Amino acid sequence: QVQLVESGGGLVQAGGSLRLSCAASGSFSSHNAMAWYRQAPGEQRELVASIDTDLSTIYLDSVKGRFTISRDNAKNTVYLQMNSLKPEDTAVYYCKVSDFILSRQYWGQGTQVTVSS
Repeated sequence: QVQLVESGGGLVQAGGSLRLSCAASGSFSSHNAMAWYRQAPGEQRELVASIDTDLSTIYLDSVKGRFTISRDNAKNTVYLQMNSLKPEDTAVYYCKVSDFILSRQYWGQGTQVTVSS
């Protein structure tokens, strides 16, 4: 069973930075993608950034140039460095692993990010 544990959320002032981490335990294929999603109150969950095992990345337009996703395959961990944070970045951030071989997706429990103006 795959478990994802996120950390690094918190309260920060606008313009500040946070680094989220998501450590995956359990067995999943080496052909996968790791991603960060976020969901603000009353809004749908949206993809923030994704990174494949070949390190190709995708970013939400509104975070390009401010957020950077990275991964450490040896540690099965994905990171999200968030700089120049804005109040509109406030949301619960979720980590997801997509196993392309088994066609399964795994979600973390979420971590709150609050950006004050």
